[in-house]
Amino acid sequence: MLTKEVSALLNEQINKELYSAYLYLDMANYYADEGLDGFANWFYVQAQEERDHAMLIRTYLQNNEYRVTFDAIAAPDVVFDSYKKPLEAALAHEQLVTASINNIYQVAVDARDYRTMEFLNWFIKEQGEEEKSASDLIRKYELFGNDPKSLYLLDQELGARTYVAPTLVLD
Repeated sequence: MLTKEVSALLNEQINKELYSAYLYLDMANYYADEGLDGFANWFYVQAQEERDHAMLIRTYLQNNEYRVTFDAIAAPDVVFDSYKKPLEAALAHEQLVTASINNIYQVAVDARDYRTMEFLNWFIKEQGEEEKSASDLIRKYELFGNDPKSLYLLDQELGARTYVAPTLVLD
């Protein structure tokens, strides 16, 4: 059964996911301003994913008869002074989101909220993929980012990323 504590944490997570979308849009803006449209695209797609994560949690709460409330979303306040900084900030942010999801999962375990645990299993797997993707991007940048021709090719590769909506059955 969805407890007040678990539902409140999930509701907070909605705002964290929406903040993530804001943050990634800010990173997309940084790269667009720098002329790296592929990097901008990668972060734009990332922002779309985060928005959809928020919507999945919203739907789950509503399907479980919980009234969803939204808080104000803070503006990103990170200033980037190199192409690598947003990549590192994205990985650090994904690690924070993973910790938040893990915390909600632990509270669900303690409450024996098996339905929410099952729901969160998708997010736990997704966060593993998110961290790996961010880490891989840092590694590629470290390998190729200092050479203008290689940076151009990496930017082209990132520009090919397309958005795929998540598929998750909600109860």
